[in-house]
Amino acid sequence: MKNTVRMLPALLATAILCGTAAAAEDAGDMVAIPGGPFMMGSNDGPADERPTHRVRLAPFMIDRVAVSNRAFAAFLNARGWKDRQGRRYYDVDDGDARIHRRNGRFVADPGYETHAAVEPSWRGARAYCRWRGKRLPTEAEWERAARGTDGRTYPWGEATPDAVRARFGAGWNATVPVTGPEAGATPDGVLGLAGNTHEWTLSLYRPYPYRADDGREDPEADGERVTRGGAHDSAAVHLRAAWRGDGVSRGPRAGHHNIGFRCARGAPPPA
Repeated sequence: MKNTVRMLPALLATAILCGTAAAAEDAGDMVAIPGGPFMMGSNDGPADERPTHRVRLAPFMIDRVAVSNRAFAAFLNARGWKDRQGRRYYDVDDGDARIHRRNGRFVADPGYETHAAVEPSWRGARAYCRWRGKRLPTEAEWERAARGTDGRTYPWGEATPDAVRARFGAGWNATVPVTGPEAGATPDGVLGLAGNTHEWTLSLYRPYPYRADDGREDPEADGERVTRGGAHDSAAVHLRAAWRGDGVSRGPRAGHHNIGFRCARGAPPPA
């Protein structure tokens, strides 16, 4: 009986996390990330991660899970698949798309409704977030959410990536629902920051040290945008929280079979 009592807090926390994950895909649930400094980058990884440097962020919120096909289909039905200038939000004619028009409406393919959305362009990801009253996270915010202030190698800690924690090393377009694997959650409860899909960020791909005021966060500027997190068809090394998507095909004008996204916003002022 005593052992059972001692286990109740942990069991309750697990139940809450599972329930929250199940609701997050439709509810747009967000996680609060405290402001303050953290160490960004790595001196042991690829050249574009160097040098490790201190970055200070304001408090922000980030989606608990990536945007699903079902959620993005709702956006396409509301706003269409192109902007007023004819620029694509989504590659509707790509063979890897998992959202299609049926009877005049965009609908997620059966069995892929809750999978991470792939084939949104960077502009489409940005427009979706604005439609939801949010924005894309900067790459600094994304890394802070993934590695914390303790400098974790992976979102969950230091344990080597495996199938229990992340979706990686799988076949072409072999995504999984955005609510799993739950063992790969950060200590704050953010899911899917390693594997399943790379994720668009607001930031232009520029050298470190990171500076938010040097033009890399200009949403109207031309250039390649940073992706983070690794995908279902990535190697384990690409699941590191400091990895900046080196070598990923990520032209912002098009969608890609392994790039999705999640949204962020500034934290509300204290009550």
